[in-house]
Amino acid sequence: MLLLIVLVSLLSCSAQLCQKQATHATSRRIRLSWIGMSVLLLGVAMLLWLLVLQRVPVSQAYPMLSLNFIFVALAGRILWRERLTLRQIAGTLLVVTGVALMASQL
Repeated sequence: MLLLIVLVSLLSCSAQLCQKQATHATSRRIRLSWIGMSVLLLGVAMLLWLLVLQRVPVSQAYPMLSLNFIFVALAGRILWRERLTLRQIAGTLLVVTGVALMASQL
C-alpha cells in the first residue's frame, strides 16, 4: 500500500511540474499540451488515491501526500535550477521525518 501512496504522490508531483512547464511554453499549443498532460496525470492520481482510501484510514493516508513537498522541491532544483534555502531543506527534512513516522504505521 505504501508503494501505491508513493505512486499517487509522484503522479501528483508530475502534474504540478507540467503546470510549471506550461508557464514556460512559447506557444498556445505547447501550453495546452502541458496542461492536458497535467489533467491526465491528476486524473490517474485521483483514481489510484481512491484505491488507497478504500484500504487505509484517511488519517494515515492523507499525511503521506506531504511527500509532494519533497518531490516538487527536488524536481524544481533539478529541472529549473531553483535555489533551495537552508530553511527549505530543514523543512523538507522535517516532512521526511513525519512521513517516515506515518509510514511505520501502515
